[in-house]
Amino acid sequence: MKTLKLVIAGLALIIAGTIEAQVSVTITPPSWGPAEAPGIRFYFIPDIDVYFDVNTGEYIYISNGAWIHARELPPEYRDYDLYGAYKVPLRDYHGESPWEKHDDHHKAYPKGYNHGQYQKTFGERPKGHDDDHGHDKH
Repeated sequence: MKTLKLVIAGLALIIAGTIEAQVSVTITPPSWGPAEAPGIRFYFIPDIDVYFDVNTGEYIYISNGAWIHARELPPEYRDYDLYGAYKVPLRDYHGESPWEKHDDHHKAYPKGYNHGQYQKTFGERPKGHDDDHGHDKH
């Protein structure tokens, strides 16, 4: 009887370990993300003054004095070409709130930072997508 209890307890541990392993999540960067930045959580997009959180898939931007987290870009940038835009991988930042360093990021990476430099992306630009090199179409 004691052996049976040990076998059952052992099987329970194996099953629990299998279930835990299945819960792990793989974070995939967006196809427009910079290819030279695997494993980077946050990008800063200087031309539109927006952060992107790879882990949550959210854009982070300031609106009326508050930092907004949203699944889409702000309305004025909904047509913005993320494939052609220059994205700054925040390699030296390891916290949860890069916008707390916004003044530093804004000074180090002003609008127009690395304009004209091609930045390879993780994925291909979708067919039929205009190649406007990151400039706002408005």
